[in-house]
Amino acid sequence: MDKKIRVLVAKPGLDGHDRGAKVVARALRDAGMEVIYTGLRQTPDQIVATAIQEDVDAIAMSILSGAHGYLFPRVMELLAERGVDDILVIGGGIIPEEDIPALKECGIAEIFGPGTLTSDTVRFIRENVKK
Repeated sequence: MDKKIRVLVAKPGLDGHDRGAKVVARALRDAGMEVIYTGLRQTPDQIVATAIQEDVDAIAMSILSGAHGYLFPRVMELLAERGVDDILVIGGGIIPEEDIPALKECGIAEIFGPGTLTSDTVRFIRENVKK
């Protein structure tokens, strides 16, 4: 039996809206993955601590507030500080196209914007988990 992919769905920052994150969490679960959802208003420290504690294969962060330029790189910094280099990290939400290259440069594997098919997110995770 294959090991299920474990995904942490996280909402960093002060967003008060998590419908998209819940849709993605459900799609990942329906695709056979184990999903842990952090809920709203998580700090990068909380996200990284939960990811390590839950031994996840991937972190899927969703953000709408415009703070992705600080919060996503901070998660990557904290993972590196803890010596974690085997967790796939993706992001989604309202992220301007011109911000995506810098996010990928810091280690975010992919950014999924509005209108992305959940099947595309599922496929990307399956094809890119590092464990």
